[in-house]
Amino acid sequence: MRLRTWIAVVISVVLLAGAGTIGILVNRSALRAADEVHRADSRALGVNNKTLTGALQGLSAAELGKFLTENSLHLGKNSATDRAALRLLASKSTYFAYGTLVLDLKGNVLTSSRDSGVPATTDAGWKPMLAMLTAGQRYGVSSIMSVDATYLEAVAVPVMVGGSAVALLVGLNDVAKTPLQQYTVTLGSKAHLTTIIDSAGTIAATSDPTDLGHKVDPAIRNALAADPDTEFVEYTDVDGHKMIAIVVGGLPGGWAYVRTQSQASFDGAVHSKSQTLNLTLLAMLLIGVLAIAALGYRTMKQRRQADQRFQALFQHAPDLVSVLDAHGNIEYSSPSAKGILGFEQGQLVGSSVFDIVHPDDRPYMREQFALLLSRRDAVLRLQCRSSSARGEYRWFEFTASNQMHNPALHGIVINARDISENRAFQERLAHEAQHDALTGLPNRRRMQDALGASLRDQPVGVLFVDLDGFKPVNDAHGHEAGDELLRQVARRLTGCVREGDVLARVGGDEFVVLMPGVAGDADTTAACDRIRSAIEEPFTIEGIDVRIGASVGVHLAPSAGDPDEALRAADHAMYAVKKSGRDRRAPGGRHRAED
Repeated sequence: MRLRTWIAVVISVVLLAGAGTIGILVNRSALRAADEVHRADSRALGVNNKTLTGALQGLSAAELGKFLTENSLHLGKNSATDRAALRLLASKSTYFAYGTLVLDLKGNVLTSSRDSGVPATTDAGWKPMLAMLTAGQRYGVSSIMSVDATYLEAVAVPVMVGGSAVALLVGLNDVAKTPLQQYTVTLGSKAHLTTIIDSAGTIAATSDPTDLGHKVDPAIRNALAADPDTEFVEYTDVDGHKMIAIVVGGLPGGWAYVRTQSQASFDGAVHSKSQTLNLTLLAMLLIGVLAIAALGYRTMKQRRQADQRFQALFQHAPDLVSVLDAHGNIEYSSPSAKGILGFEQGQLVGSSVFDIVHPDDRPYMREQFALLLSRRDAVLRLQCRSSSARGEYRWFEFTASNQMHNPALHGIVINARDISENRAFQERLAHEAQHDALTGLPNRRRMQDALGASLRDQPVGVLFVDLDGFKPVNDAHGHEAGDELLRQVARRLTGCVREGDVLARVGGDEFVVLMPGVAGDADTTAACDRIRSAIEEPFTIEGIDVRIGASVGVHLAPSAGDPDEALRAADHAMYAVKKSGRDRRAPGGRHRAED
């Protein structure tokens, strides 16, 4: 009997040990797969926010570049003319309201829009910016510098003369007021802290504004110093809490995106329950006297609990998961379809996924679906618009995996994430990059692209419009009145052009009209008459009637002509009209037209 008992105990221990070992391995494998997906999603989110940060830095540098294309600097020491231009730039700037300055190539200040509050030339924060420009990059970004308890970031572009850089135009940001800080605040969460840091680890933007100008944890700084490609940093903070930071470097000036949170919140309930399960299995390995029946009962109970935990997590996931058959019909849709798209659970099952895709996106999605089916284990990432239950279309990013060969799934697994807000933000950035902020008209860059495209296959009439008498109105009534006058001029000019024509603002008081398909004088002459007549009518600015005029230069550019040459020809024609005195401005900002 004892022998049988020992044999039963040994068998129980062996079976328990085998079952426990298998359970631990399966649990670790599932946990590892979940961790990989979670880390990949966190990394993708970090890359996306890093890309948006880089776009904002690029837009601020583009503003400086635009200023240089429209203005000339004397580059003398303490030049009064340059100081006036720099102050005007700061007053109108979206990014550099704090101040602007001109440096020589050694970093010494030539002229500044401010009398004080400029970082000392010996401040180490200048070095990354100067290093970028010395390396031939289009612009440079400094580290964070402090002046009178104000944290500043500098962005610089080279001032080119004869193809060589002779000085630097620098804009200073008060980092507490930048669009980047405003955007980062929107990423705030109780679960994590989002920060943008410079190369020295100083916080330049943060979802917690009280941290601006502070240093990130030394563990993060040391990890970045040792390996700039670091992605995850695990460390213990000063309070003894285990933390993890998602780090995405590669921003101009050595800047990086960092999202920090506790290890427990990052791992979530899955890790907690998994550790509990492992401890339980290990304890069971030590209980060698339990019967096989008890072992089986306990194992089944734990597996059922694990399934229930997985289902609970799956139902509250922020992403939409679906399984499609080979024809694109939905075989399974996760419960999150209710919260994301408004469809009741099971409502989408049996319908074609292409029925909820935007009609303009369906051909592309069908093409990608066919490509996915043709490759075993293929994974595709793509974006398209999908309809909600109310018929509203939103942008989604899809990750599609071919699991047709997997007997447990036998379908195409789709993971969809709503990216409408990020998409809208990116489209707004693209629109602002090609349109004039004051009038809403296309800017010079957009106009040049349209001119080049039109000239490929047709002649284009180019009208260069310069306002006569605008500066006296601006000087007499102030910049706000001048801005309002430009907006009213833009609206009148919009009514003077034909459908299909392009109206753009290319300078302070300069506009260009492109008339594709026009090769004769009749249409351009009529357009010139409409423009002059519209501009000669009095404008009401702040309750005061003012009059201005317009000098219009015309050039008929032949098909396949050079866009830059066409624009220069129209510009020269405008100056010839202005020099001939066709439209002259009378005193007081009013004008009379004379032939």
